[in-house]
Amino acid sequence: MNVAVVLLTTALVIVVSALAAFGAGKLARMDGATYPAAFSRAAVTFAAVVTLAATITAAFAALLS
Repeated sequence: MNVAVVLLTTALVIVVSALAAFGAGKLARMDGATYPAAFSRAAVTFAAVVTLAATITAAFAALLS
């Protein structure tokens, strides 16, 4: 049961971060950024969402143990 919860949570975080990255890249392109600049903004957004999820997970783990 625990392995399934971890895998589903990981998949959810990846999907949410990918959607946020896509949105950031699309907004950058609509703002007139070049493709490399838009891709860079998307990559930074993806990394930020994954880092935020890891930080929240660590905080919850510290509180619950």
